[in-house]
Amino acid sequence: MSNFNYENAFSRNIGWVTNSEQQTLRHKKVAIAGCGGVGGIHLLTLTRLGITNFNISDFDEFEVHNFNRQAGAFMSTVGQAKCAVMEKMAKDINPESNITTFPEGVFEYNIDAFLDGVDIYVDSLDFFALEARKTVLSKCYEKSIPVVIAAPLGMGVAFVCFQPGQMNFEEYFRFEDAKTENEQYIQFLIGLSPSMLQRSYLVDESKADFKARKGPSTPMSVEFCAGMAGTYVLKILLNRGKVIAAPYGLHFDAYKNKMVKTWCPFGNRGLMQRLKFQIAKKIVLAD
Repeated sequence: MSNFNYENAFSRNIGWVTNSEQQTLRHKKVAIAGCGGVGGIHLLTLTRLGITNFNISDFDEFEVHNFNRQAGAFMSTVGQAKCAVMEKMAKDINPESNITTFPEGVFEYNIDAFLDGVDIYVDSLDFFALEARKTVLSKCYEKSIPVVIAAPLGMGVAFVCFQPGQMNFEEYFRFEDAKTENEQYIQFLIGLSPSMLQRSYLVDESKADFKARKGPSTPMSVEFCAGMAGTYVLKILLNRGKVIAAPYGLHFDAYKNKMVKTWCPFGNRGLMQRLKFQIAKKIVLAD
C-alpha cells in the first residue's frame, strides 16, 4: 500500500488519454452486474484503465467449470464468493479502489442503491438472467444511465450500447412481444447477434442447450468483450469518439475474420429479425 501511487500505476495510459482525462476516469463510477465470465474481466480491465469507483454484484461462488474463462476462477478460489474474490483482485491492482458489493445479486428492492451515483452500467449478467437484466436495464433507462453490453459469442464479441434519449432496450429487444420465457431468450440472442457470425462453426449443437440454461464459451470471447466494453466505457465517460448505439451494433468474430456493423431500425420487430426469430426458435427449441 505504501508503494502505491495512482499517477505512476496508470502512467502508461497517458498518450492514449491525457493526464486530465485520466483524472476524470479516476473519479467516475461504474456498475457491473455479474462477476463471472465477462464481469470479472470487465472489473479488472476498467480498474487497469484507472477507474476507481465501482458497484458490483453476484450471488454465486466460483466452481471448477468456471476455469476456462473466468478471471477469478482458480483452485484457490473454488467455493469462494465471486464478489469478494473480484473485489480483492481489483484492490490488488489499485488499493485506492472504492468498491461496493451486492453479494445477494440485483433485485427490485436494491436496484436504486446499486445504481446510485453511477455514470455507466456494464451488463455482465448470465445470458439466462433475464428478469434481473430487465430490472437493471429499465432502471438505467429511467435514470438516463448509459448501458454497454458486450456478449461473448463463439470466438468473438457481439456489442450493443444504449444511450439516454435514443432507442431503449425494450424498443430494441422487444421482450414484450415474446409469449414465453424461452422466446424472450431468443429475442435477446438475435438482438445481440443479428449477424449470427458464430453459428457456422458450432461443432456440437447439443451444448447450446436453452432448456438446460447453459451454453459453451471460450476464453478468447471473454477477452474480446473486455476490450470492446472497456473502449466504449472510455469513449462515453470522456465524451470522446463516435459511439455506435442501438439500433446499431457491432459483431467481431476472430474465427470468421469478420467485423460486421449491424442495423435493426425496428429492433426485433423488423422483418428480417422476425424471420431470424422463427429460424432460431426451430433450432434452439427443437426436441
